[in-house]
Amino acid sequence: MLPLAKSALEANPAYAIAADFCRIFAEDMKALYLLSFLLTADREKAERCFVSGLGDCIDSNRVFADWARSWARRTIVQNAIRTVEPLPLFFGERAPYRTAKDVIFANDDVPLAAVLSLRPFDRFVFVMSVLERYPDQECRALLRCSQQDILAARHRALALVGAYAERSAPASAFDAGELARPEASLAKSA
Repeated sequence: MLPLAKSALEANPAYAIAADFCRIFAEDMKALYLLSFLLTADREKAERCFVSGLGDCIDSNRVFADWARSWARRTIVQNAIRTVEPLPLFFGERAPYRTAKDVIFANDDVPLAAVLSLRPFDRFVFVMSVLERYPDQECRALLRCSQQDILAARHRALALVGAYAERSAPASAFDAGELARPEASLAKSA
């Protein structure tokens, strides 16, 4: 008599399973929520993005266990793109920026306010290419835009985030790495 066959996931522990993604989302909750919030610039949308990201990871195709954390972050980015639908500006078009008074947060966290004040497309490009370090080709593919759109949005975002930080906190230099430390920014803004 043949032994009962194991499921594909049990047979190959090199793949992440639902429990792995639940653990990742629990361990990295602050960082994954912060990523959702930076992309959507809206608490409710960020929460929906986070929850649907977990569901999508659990229901996704098999992923190597070593890639599970990256997959979770990418899933958050993809959900945020579907939620916000950021579009590049058309030639000559000018969209208003959000001002600091439009962004509701609990303190004067300049880098967070600066990122949240960006136009949606510029914010996505900034978060994806500068903070998450996605290559331009991947940004282009996910955002369905041209290389010129990515370059122009990143240029605008860097200039405005730098100017905002300089204007709001002249005594201290802006450090983009500060945004990458979720425990600092999220704890202040949540």
